[in-house]
Formats: sequence, C-alpha cells, structure tokens
Amino acid sequence: MKIIRDAKLFSKVSKETKKTSIYTININDITNKPIILSEFKGKKILFVNVASKCGFTKQYEELQQLSDHYKEQLVVIGLPCNQFGSQEPGSANQIQEFCTLNFGVTFLLTEKIKVKGDKQHPLYKWLTSEDLNGKKSSKVKWNFQKYLVDGNGNLIDYYYASTKPMSSKLIKHL
Repeated sequence: MKIIRDAKLFSKVSKETKKTSIYTININDITNKPIILSEFKGKKILFVNVASKCGFTKQYEELQQLSDHYKEQLVVIGLPCNQFGSQEPGSANQIQEFCTLNFGVTFLLTEKIKVKGDKQHPLYKWLTSEDLNGKKSSKVKWNFQKYLVDGNGNLIDYYYASTKPMSSKLIKHL
C-alpha cells in the first residue's frame, strides 16, 4: 500500500516539475514583431488557430465581438495555420488584409504556424501537452479550435471549432 501511495506521489511530483510557463514561449505577430506573452499577465488569453477559407471562418466576427466586449479581462490571439485542408494559403499581408476588410479584426494575429506534427510551434506543444501545461493533453482537430488560459498562465480548457466564441461554455470563464 505504501509503495503504491509513494508511486502516485512521485508521479504527481514528476508532472508538476515538467510544467513550464506559457510566458516563456516566443511567438511573433503577423508583421514578424515579437509578442511578449508575459505582458498579458492578469488577463485571460484565448488562442485560436484560424484560416481564411474554412467553414468556420465566420467565427472571426464573433472573435472580434468577444475581444471588444471583454477587452479589460481577455486577449484574443488568432494563429493562422494552413494544416487543415490547406485553408490558409495566403501570405501574412493577404491574411491581415482579409481579416481586416471582411471582419474588422483588430485582435492580435500571429505569424503562420504549425499546430500539430513534427514542426509544431512551441506554443501549441504547451497548449496540447499535459506534461507542459499541467492540466490536460489534447489534439488540434481542425481550424478554429480554441484554448483558454487564465490570468496566471494556466490552461483553463480547450474547445473544438464547433464551439462558437460567444458560447456560454467559454464566456462562463470570463
């Protein structure tokens, strides 16, 4: 009995010691300027892998509404990704222009990244790995999957693309 209890304790301690801070991860905005995630301490961050030619692209509108309505406590960050059906083929300029003209996007957009696979961006390694985020593991299934992080840099939860940005599932954490 004591051996099992000690093994469980060791397992728990091991997980806690692997956890890393999201605030140490480097990522650039769509114009290739560094985004300093630690500047958002105290606010929740919603990370969304986005694409311009997806059935869920209309969620840009609700993401902007979410960003505007909860701007005091939430930062929305869109992360363009071309890994699902090649639905984000554009250049940084094309993506930014599309988002601004069609949806009035003013929330942060990042450089185009990989959210899965061998070249997965470190941010998505953190978001999808319990060993790193200390909460849970997941797989990015499609464009517009959402990850919500609290004001201390802890993963709250993730939501598949079918969960709309203004959904009560998400809003209840704001």
